[in-house]
Amino acid sequence: MKTNIKEIKARKIFNSRGESTIEAEVHLDDSIGCFSAPSGASVGKNEVKAFPDEGVEASLEIIKEEISPRLEGINIYNQDKIDSELKKIDGTDNFSRLGGNASIAVSIASAKAASKNSNIPLFEYISEISGSDPSFPLPLGNIIEGGKHAGYGSTEIQEFLILPLNPDSVYEAVFVNTRVHKTVGEKLSIQFSNFSGGKGDEGGWVAPLHTEKALDILRKSCDSVEEKYGIELGVGMDIAASEIWNGNSYDYRRIGDLSESEQMNFMQSLSERYNLVYLEDPIHEENFEGFATLTNRIGENTLICGDDLFVTNKHRIREGISKKSANTVLIKPNQIGTLTDMIDAVNLAKENRFRTVVSHRSGETTDSSIAHIAVAMSDIIKTGAVGGERIAKLNELIRIEEENKDMIKMFNLRC
Repeated sequence: MKTNIKEIKARKIFNSRGESTIEAEVHLDDSIGCFSAPSGASVGKNEVKAFPDEGVEASLEIIKEEISPRLEGINIYNQDKIDSELKKIDGTDNFSRLGGNASIAVSIASAKAASKNSNIPLFEYISEISGSDPSFPLPLGNIIEGGKHAGYGSTEIQEFLILPLNPDSVYEAVFVNTRVHKTVGEKLSIQFSNFSGGKGDEGGWVAPLHTEKALDILRKSCDSVEEKYGIELGVGMDIAASEIWNGNSYDYRRIGDLSESEQMNFMQSLSERYNLVYLEDPIHEENFEGFATLTNRIGENTLICGDDLFVTNKHRIREGISKKSANTVLIKPNQIGTLTDMIDAVNLAKENRFRTVVSHRSGETTDSSIAHIAVAMSDIIKTGAVGGERIAKLNELIRIEEENKDMIKMFNLRC
């Protein structure tokens, strides 16, 4: 089948933090694919650059003057060619000229145009071009927020998370996550007389909690929801350790500085005390060896996930595999800039028996494409528990399930 790209358009829109980002449209004769790119606040130093120094306007100009003319006439089903041309036009190793957000917007919009032209869902198209078998991912929900996603008085740890472990359906999994979120909010209202119901960038509650107190409240809330609905819930954390690493130690406002060995011991003690099922970026982004030590200690029972460590980059993932630095890879499409490179990263991880987690960004849009990417390729989807731009992805998962529940099964972490 051959259908050529007719035109590419782009515009400046806003993400959930009110920051400017980019939305791209790829036009065919009879269909249009559209994707809007999110942006992160906690950004790994090795991920591609979101926008050029000149900002979104510079990306828009390059799309209009260079990308649209260059991609016109290319077969929409040749994703490799489209993505290769995007990298050639940029001409840098980190998309600093075009911007990774502009590139991923065009790249995923192209895939959406192809799927529409074929009259199949996006997840099915991505599954076909990646050679993967689709499954419904488990939703990893952000319940309590701190760090760069909240204010100075919040928790030092960036995210306190929950993961349904044995749901029968996407709907059940999303539902229990919302119930835990609600229960935690109620407990915080009782705990703090001045609690105003504030939330962070990703919809998690913000309160002046010590790490252990936040975990206590979260675990008790999970126990309450488990008892009522019969779905097992695991607790997790995203430390975002690079954000508190000062070059010599981990700088915690409430407990002081921790050395590398003290940080590992702290992570291990929390994991064992609270039976953590998921631990993201517990060590700073350049310490592959530290990740490996911690994975060796607790990785049998805990998903040790690299985000800033790997930045969806197959070369860094390969290094992590060789050093046994983790057992799970976070996948953020705009970290690497093209759908093809994202697919390569996921396939490399899966070939080496690493779990994969497709993730939102803290500055999100209402685009629901990562729900399809997660169904096509991933074990887990990380996209908050509530909030308009987060629930958009979760509701899309429910729609996909409704249409495909007889053909696609839930991912089972226990298998």
